[in-house]
Amino acid sequence: MRQFLDKLYIVSGAIAAALIAAICLLVTAQVIMNIITKIGGSSVAMTIPSYADFAGYFLAASAFLALAYTLTRGGHIRVTLALNYMADGKARFAAEVFSLGLCAACSVFMTYYVIHLVIESYSFGDKSAGIIAVPIWIPQTSVMLGMIILSIALIDLLVRTLMKGAPVLENKEEM
Repeated sequence: MRQFLDKLYIVSGAIAAALIAAICLLVTAQVIMNIITKIGGSSVAMTIPSYADFAGYFLAASAFLALAYTLTRGGHIRVTLALNYMADGKARFAAEVFSLGLCAACSVFMTYYVIHLVIESYSFGDKSAGIIAVPIWIPQTSVMLGMIILSIALIDLLVRTLMKGAPVLENKEEM
């Protein structure tokens, strides 16, 4: 199970990175087309339909799919100032468990409602308003998957912290 979860977080992060690269390629292609249009005049006007919409969808997908990977690598900004002043190991451990539990609960709550949002968008047949009308549930699904994976990662970290009896996340600021 441990290997599966670690691979899930890595694959999610890799997809997020690929989506960022896709945004770069998409915008670069549109800029090149704009330059060609400037040079050639309106007779050779070229554009990628709804490229800004697709770049936005890719950005949202990459942000949410990167959450679990970044969390499990200790890359999220965490409030460690209060934890650093807790000399007592038990108080620090309790604060870590409390914060992971609260984050996991909030994440599961948000995931629940994002799932319902995707189902609602699908059942109503919502479409984007761009040149290319994209069923809105398609980009929402990437947000939903990112939230599901983040919820799994937070619960995983909480369970591992409880089993170890100590925080499992590295504190990057102290390195």
